[in-house]
Amino acid sequence: MAPGIAWRIPASSKPQWELIVVRHEAQAALDAALGELGEAELVAACLDGRAGAFDLVVERHRRPVYQLCYRFVGNHEDASDLSQDVFLRAYRGLQRFRGQSTLATWLYRIGVNVCLNRVSLKSLKSEPIDDRQFADTRAESAPQGLLREERAAQVRRAIARLPPKQRAALVLRMYHEMSHQAIAEALGSSVGAAKANVFHALQNLKRALGDGFR
Repeated sequence: MAPGIAWRIPASSKPQWELIVVRHEAQAALDAALGELGEAELVAACLDGRAGAFDLVVERHRRPVYQLCYRFVGNHEDASDLSQDVFLRAYRGLQRFRGQSTLATWLYRIGVNVCLNRVSLKSLKSEPIDDRQFADTRAESAPQGLLREERAAQVRRAIARLPPKQRAALVLRMYHEMSHQAIAEALGSSVGAAKANVFHALQNLKRALGDGFR
């Protein structure tokens, strides 16, 4: 069959198959066109109600938003629920996005607010954050693995007990490698306040962990 030519179904047959093929090809073309859009154009497409536009926003930003929530709650179930809430709020409030920051930073700001509003120490579960993806653990012994996991658990508990703004700033700085400017935008604060929150968070973390933590 030559490119762009659809099979012709005899008149005695119902043309459902042909319609499905044509619709599939049309949808594929629309999806490909969406993928070429820049951030501002994609937001405009969402606001115009273009099919699949917001799905692409979710696809592009789902992983970092989920990771942000994960660092706050430390378990997959709550992180998944929170990240869904983030995108729901973003969808409902997209008309308020003015492009003064990147879409990622705007989503981070929503994510931080969702996490700080809904997460408390009582809701934190004991499921460990899988830091093994960042470290080669093939050569470590069982005792070494247990020690590493215990130290990671100590860090998570210490971070969870930081004041909310400090915790948010530290998570964005340490785990998402955001600049102080980006952190300020995400938290809705000044750059100076973002720097201060990171500094005090690190100091409090060191005190909480003690001199014996290495």
